[in-house]
Formats: sequence, structure tokens, C-alpha cells
Amino acid sequence: MNLHEHQAKEILKAYGVPVPQGTVASTAKDAADAAVALGGSAWVVKAQVHAGGRGRAGGVKIVKSSRAAGEAAKNMLGTRLVTAQTGAAGIEVNRVYIEQACDVDQEIYLAALIDRSLGRVAFLASREGGENIEETVTAQPDKVNKLVVDPNVGLVPTDTQALVKNLGLSGDQAEAAQSAMEAIYKAFIESDASLIEINPLALTSAGDLLALDVKMIIDDNAVYRHPEFEKLWDEAEVSADEIEARRHELNYVHMDGNIGVMVSGAGLALGILDLLKAKGGDAADFMDVRPVATREQIAAGIRMLLADAKVKAILVVAMGGGVLRCDTIAEGIAIACKEAGDHVPVIVRFAGTAKELGELAMQNQAVGVTFADDLADAAQKAVAAAGGKG
Repeated sequence: MNLHEHQAKEILKAYGVPVPQGTVASTAKDAADAAVALGGSAWVVKAQVHAGGRGRAGGVKIVKSSRAAGEAAKNMLGTRLVTAQTGAAGIEVNRVYIEQACDVDQEIYLAALIDRSLGRVAFLASREGGENIEETVTAQPDKVNKLVVDPNVGLVPTDTQALVKNLGLSGDQAEAAQSAMEAIYKAFIESDASLIEINPLALTSAGDLLALDVKMIIDDNAVYRHPEFEKLWDEAEVSADEIEARRHELNYVHMDGNIGVMVSGAGLALGILDLLKAKGGDAADFMDVRPVATREQIAAGIRMLLADAKVKAILVVAMGGGVLRCDTIAEGIAIACKEAGDHVPVIVRFAGTAKELGELAMQNQAVGVTFADDLADAAQKAVAAAGGKG
């Protein structure tokens, strides 16, 4: 779950991370009124979309009057912001965030994330923060400092002190940075986050440390533990298919190919996508079903694939085991295919628990599918059925 900047800041503020005062607005008048209410002599108007690079794309404007704040909001709202992360279609701006501006002396990059190679939380920090951080990391990777946190002992003060020292901070500023790191780590763990990125963590001319921009991602698999986060989910930035998939607890990502893919297990799904590519085909989606999926959820996923006009063939690969059995998946496929009547070719590869029962169930119900002998055979048949070389 991606959070908007203002949502992430509210969470971090509750943990003690210093952030500027700000207000969300959905109209130009609200933006102008927000600037007046916030006070000060300058404000920043920021488009609230799930994408980085907003500043370069015109989604961040510094203004020096409430009227200018309203004008900046008017120019953003209802438009599609195109950044390096949105693709050519961009994302429609439905809200802006009005925030008090500050004089920045130094921009620091600070992020907490999952180091998947180690299976641990890690901090990345650089004294070269700001819009050019990606270029800096690429050209000068030694400019980025890394701190891996041992989950058995947590965030150790001596480690944060060393990291802050590498950022060139001392005195009160160093203490403030250490406190911010401790708060970020606590928020990361308690919120089940997979990323909290602050860029920049600004050192102001007044000597304060402020989180000026925040990107935060919550692990979708842990949202059930945080009912308070449900209201933060922005359906306006999610496709109708993703909303439907989420309703049925399916992991779904739309792609550009013509082969609909349903697989039991994310790792297996990635392998199938590679196999399809190797055989000359392209997947239309990434659809991973949970180990506890029901036949109704399977049927819902197959309906989505059958309804996609781009899909010329469907490939289902399932490893039965534990709760999810192949015959359960077969029943879901049968429900959706029989409802659809005529449909695109469906290729199925079952293995594991209830493999034979699953195949028998589909044969007995006269569901027109093609069974594959192994993964390579399944990929080849799917590509051929979709009109590729196979």
C-alpha cells in the first residue's frame, strides 16, 4: 500500500519525526485558505500522487502569497502529472498539499527499507540528498552510508551515532537526527512498512531538522493488522482491475502482454513470466493466488482474465499443497469458464496435492482446457495458443 506524502507525514509526526505544518486541499480556494491558516510568508504546493520526481514534472511549486497558492493548486488539480515513475499516461492530481516553506541549508537523504538479501531492516543515508539522489547513487555509490539493524537487539545508539557522524552532523543537529532515526525505525516496525524514505531530511537555516518529503509503503500482507490504514488506500490511483483483485484477495499487477497468468505463489509466478518471455510470449498480468484461496476467489480471478480483451490465452500453474489443493483451483476455473461459454484457450499445469482429482474434475465437467506436462510445456502451449511462436 502506497501512502500519499501527507498521510505518511501524519504517521511519522505521531512518532516524533519533525515535519512542517501542512494541510490537504482539493480545490483552489481550499489551497488559498490553507495558506492563510498556516501562516508565514511562503508555502509549498505539492501534487499528491503516488510517484517520485514531482518537482521536475511541475508538481511542486513554491509560492509567496495565498492567491498564488490557489493559482498553483488550480493549475495542478485535474491534470495528469507525468514523471519518470508514472509512464506516459501520468496520474491525475486530485489533491494538493499546502505546507509552510523553509530556508534549507542542507538536504540529507535518509531511508529505512528491507534489505531482502539479508532479511533485515536497513538504513541508507547520504549527505547528498535532494532531487539528484538517484544520479548521485549511480555515479558515486560511496556517498551512501548503510546501517543494517540486527532484529535481536534493535537500533543501537552507537550505530546511529556513527551514521549521523558520516552525514557531517554534530551537536544538537546530530541528536535530532538520531532521534529521527529511532522514531522512523519504531514507525517502520509498528506499521509493518517496507519503505520509509525521507528526501530531503532538511537542515534549515534556523538549525532545525525537518522531513520535507516522505514516501512510505505498507506491506499489503500486513494491512489486516492495521484497520486504521484502510481509509488511507486511494482507489483513485488504482485501476478497476486492481480494486476487483484486492476485493477477492488476489495479488494482481497489470502488464502489457496477451497471456493471462494465474499462479499459486509469487516466486513461481515470476519464474513463469520468465519462461513465457523465453518462449517468445508476454504476460498480460501477474496474478498470484493466496495459499488459502477459495474456489470463489479463483473463479473471480479467471473471470477477470477472461474479461480482458487483450488476453488471447490463459495459463494457470498451481502447486497443490497445504490448504490450497488442485481440485479447489479446478473448481474455480470450471465455474468461470462455464459461465463464460466460449472463451480463449486455457492451459493448465497442476502438480502436488490433488493433482489427479483436479484434472478429473475438469474433465468430468467438460471444461475445455489443455493440460501441460511440465512448466516448459505449459509456457510453450500458452504462447502458441496466444498466437506466438511457441
